[in-house]
Amino acid sequence: MPARSPRSDQPRSTLARPVLAGIVTALVGFTSSFAVVLTGLAAVGASPAQAASGLLALCLTMGLACIVLARRYRMPITAAWSTPGAALLAATGTVEGGWPAAVGAFFVAAALILLTALWPALGALIARIPPSIAQAMLAGVLLPLCLAPVTGLVANPWGVVPVVVTWLVFARLAPRWAVPLAFVAAAVVVAVSLIQAGAPVDAGLLLPRVELTAPVFTVGALVGIALPLFIVTMASQNVPGIAIMRSFGYEVPWRPAMLMTGVGTAAGAAAGGHAINLAAISAALAASPEADPDHGRRWTAGVSTGASYLVLGAFSAAFAALVLLAPDAVIPAVAGLALFGAFGSSVQQAIDDPGERIPAVVTFLVAASGIAVLGVSAAFWALVAGLLLRGALHVGRRGAAG
Repeated sequence: MPARSPRSDQPRSTLARPVLAGIVTALVGFTSSFAVVLTGLAAVGASPAQAASGLLALCLTMGLACIVLARRYRMPITAAWSTPGAALLAATGTVEGGWPAAVGAFFVAAALILLTALWPALGALIARIPPSIAQAMLAGVLLPLCLAPVTGLVANPWGVVPVVVTWLVFARLAPRWAVPLAFVAAAVVVAVSLIQAGAPVDAGLLLPRVELTAPVFTVGALVGIALPLFIVTMASQNVPGIAIMRSFGYEVPWRPAMLMTGVGTAAGAAAGGHAINLAAISAALAASPEADPDHGRRWTAGVSTGASYLVLGAFSAAFAALVLLAPDAVIPAVAGLALFGAFGSSVQQAIDDPGERIPAVVTFLVAASGIAVLGVSAAFWALVAGLLLRGALHVGRRGAAG
């Protein structure tokens, strides 16, 4: 009998590693921020069923986007929902026209993403927004959500303390898994509370379903949701996502990526999905050498990530039910912990340049105030205030310097 080739089992071993990396990417991305997504959708008027539908739509569209982009371009390109966008929705609240107006804003955000792919000048215009202003707006939007673990410790210490302690322990031991395991602790808290209450759980809540909503277009939603959602998605997800992929040696094709995420956002909008985009932080899990030492084989991790999102979509209603049944303050605490990193990064970038600090601080304060003027949310007015103040402080300086 001929000797067995030492390379006979190589395909299986080399395939397992990137596949596992893709599964981890999806699990970390989903469990660390799905509570933020549900919070944001509920804040702009979605019913529990509509929010669960939105979560399902996002899982399906970003899963398909991962598979198509990774297979087509042989790169570990991964898509994700817009976590900053969901935080923006949570800070915005219900606008004129309610949930149908929010769905209309999702369609407009999708159109703007598609327009960015077809008309490069729009992308260049977004790039001209000073990073300090864009990041200060995001930090202001995130602040109220990041306070939830603090206020929750007072409002419901028995429910929130296990969540915070779990997060703290694993932030030291395994930072990547700190938020997912904090969610596991929250799930245990929910289970214990349900057992103590002896309340039956409606099995219908666990079945994934699509709830379609006809869009309504209002000025308040277009200016207060669609435009800020587009800006934070581009500035905090797509642009950093391209940069992270480039750091691992991958040049993501801009136009096809924007077309795919724009189409995906449009496809999921009526079902409640607010926006999908290129993954940023979680992109490194699939694109780094840990996924596979061979640069050319890591694209399999992108496909695995997409397939895993499709599987998670089947359980989206169960996750939404968990949030619905949770005791007060528990899920907001998980959402706040999930946003600590994004908040810290946004604050750092906002005030990093001393010459931009005052406009950034004003932008941050207006966004954090939660004011709504003429039916338009604070995020839009924060951008306006920051850009106007920056213009007033910088006007004539370049000429004087010359």
